[in-house]
Amino acid sequence: MDDKPSPGAVSESSEHLFSFGVIADIQYANLEDGYNYQGTRRRYYRHSLLHLQGAIEHWNKESRPPCCVLQLGDIIDGYNAQYQASEKSLEVVMKVFQRLKVPVHHTWGNHEFYNFSRDYLTNSKLNTKFLEDQIEHHPETVPTGSFYAYHFVPFPKFRFILLDSYDLSVLGVDQTSPKYQLCLKMLKEHNPNLELNSPQGLSEPQFVQFNGGFSQEQLNWLNAVLTFSDTNQEKVVIVSHLPIYPEASDSVCLAWNYRDALAVIWSHECVVCFFAGHTHDGGYCEDPFGVHHINMEGVIETAPDSQAFGTIYVYPDKMMMKGRGRVTDRIMNYRKEKPFPF
Repeated sequence: MDDKPSPGAVSESSEHLFSFGVIADIQYANLEDGYNYQGTRRRYYRHSLLHLQGAIEHWNKESRPPCCVLQLGDIIDGYNAQYQASEKSLEVVMKVFQRLKVPVHHTWGNHEFYNFSRDYLTNSKLNTKFLEDQIEHHPETVPTGSFYAYHFVPFPKFRFILLDSYDLSVLGVDQTSPKYQLCLKMLKEHNPNLELNSPQGLSEPQFVQFNGGFSQEQLNWLNAVLTFSDTNQEKVVIVSHLPIYPEASDSVCLAWNYRDALAVIWSHECVVCFFAGHTHDGGYCEDPFGVHHINMEGVIETAPDSQAFGTIYVYPDKMMMKGRGRVTDRIMNYRKEKPFPF
């Protein structure tokens, strides 16, 4: 594992406010190393647990521990369902997370839904909505739908929002439900392939079965939270399993209606960065509105002699990511003024 200089050394004049950890796509399974579905990329199913242990040991040893850790989804691999090992593998990973001395916030990805139904997840330890911060006298920021999303404030004037990027999805949903039928219709309208996981020939390659999207209800809720944050001059970090900005991601990994999510975010001043997983390769881009899009490298495809997690150090004028192993260091300055709309 390569050792990089501490972000604190880059800007000693700036006051360090707090920090948080980020990790994505652990995809643990008690299996020998294998490959992705195309047979082109190595996956280290058992070793992903050792990477997680290493990350937790690092965070626990920091002289000033992070306020929390963001787990960006795909905590266990879909292969577990095939071997009837879903609950056992989740228990193994959650026991490792119990060693972490700070709260962990879990997002849900496609591999969660390969293993479990939405109802199961709602009643599982992967539902961390109990850590939500209630905004007093603002009922619009309390979700009324079935989506799994919430927000919290780890430090004054900094709000974190977890989004449900499988709110619209054919995964983990009762196939007799109206929502499943609606999502299947939406998917097939954009993807005529017999294999719905194939993007072959698609003008919008994100419309595959292993992706999902955001309902209008969730986008309205997001807009309400961001409106509150604008009014109260907060900085906002948004978290999702699926990325939403094409320049930071492989196009086949984007949320179905990523443009709708961007439209909401770009109508507000407060958003600093958007963290996602899913791509495994990682990616980064600052969009024209000054929002930093960071796609975290996946633990599952990280060789035993490397690592894949990051710690973000927050300052009054920027956030700085200290990456470990194949995760790149980043400086994310806050935008100074809103650009002209397109």
